[in-house]
Amino acid sequence: MPEMAAALHHGSLRVASHISVLIYNSFAQFLVKEKGYDKELLTVTPEDWDFCCKGLALDLEDGNFIKLADNGTVLRASHGTKMLAPELLAEEYGRKEWKHFMPDSGMACRSGKYYFYDNYFDLPGALLCARVVDSLTKQNNGQKPFDFWKDIVAGIQHNYKMSAFKGE
Repeated sequence: MPEMAAALHHGSLRVASHISVLIYNSFAQFLVKEKGYDKELLTVTPEDWDFCCKGLALDLEDGNFIKLADNGTVLRASHGTKMLAPELLAEEYGRKEWKHFMPDSGMACRSGKYYFYDNYFDLPGALLCARVVDSLTKQNNGQKPFDFWKDIVAGIQHNYKMSAFKGE
């Protein structure tokens, strides 16, 4: 029985990974074709997927991704996909509980400045947004703030409009 459970679990991971790739590709194609983003977004390596994990918070203005511990301290952070050095991490977020963490609920508070990737369905979007930040950082010589979220929302509206699900 354990072998069967392991095989089923492995199969579900394979399906989930195919779905993740499809989600990523559909959004990347939209950003490149409709919004003029760099074509490098269309190329993803298997290693790129290592960036994805539940519990990331994206700072929509700075392009930083924050991973929180259960107690609300910042475990690590990256600018796009580039990890922040420990000194910069401490300078940016301190060594104490993150100010947007609510200890009573064990969750981060929702705000317009942050987007929280708290489910597996969102993870392709986390990777795409991180790679968008990398691309914009390179194009704009590191200038902030970033203003790409409206294009991500447009991609969601484009990819998930009801007419796309109607049979022919």
